[in-house]
Amino acid sequence: MSNETLQVQFCGFGGQGIVLSSQIFGTASVRGPKLNAVQTQSFGSEARGGECQAELILSNGTIYSPSADEVDLMVALSQPALNQYEERLKPGGWLVIDPELVTSTGRDDVEVIELEARKVAGELGLELVANMVVLGFLGEATGVFSPEDLFDVIEESVRDKFVELDVEAAKKGMEIARERGISMEVALDESG
Repeated sequence: MSNETLQVQFCGFGGQGIVLSSQIFGTASVRGPKLNAVQTQSFGSEARGGECQAELILSNGTIYSPSADEVDLMVALSQPALNQYEERLKPGGWLVIDPELVTSTGRDDVEVIELEARKVAGELGLELVANMVVLGFLGEATGVFSPEDLFDVIEESVRDKFVELDVEAAKKGMEIARERGISMEVALDESG
């Protein structure tokens, strides 16, 4: 079998948990399926509110570069970030947006998936857990890692006072993906 890869980019603004989302996604992916992963990130000059992005490459084989020219899956949680990074999304790729935060895309060659993550997180009591709604959604839709691996990594990665709410938000994201029948499954396994 040839090496299979999945390149993912999370983008938005500081304070949305963009980098944490990428780190949790990558850690859950290497823990269960035993994939290889590399993660990079960049921030604007502002600590909060400025643009930020995190990129993740997953593979069942060797990863030769920390950065991809194009990504298969992009999660955009702000319009300015999408405007800046949208051209990196491959034709035929998946673009996950929160329609409250992203209102337009100039692409008709990608599959746009709307996920009202901030609204769902607000209904759970804290809009800041929108990134966990996204992670649960992506985990269910891609099948890259198990729910248990995701929950374990969340528990290890966030402050104790947020663990229960973050896991609940991830479960809600999984439920949304199941209810909507969203499938972005990729053929990544540990044989390579």
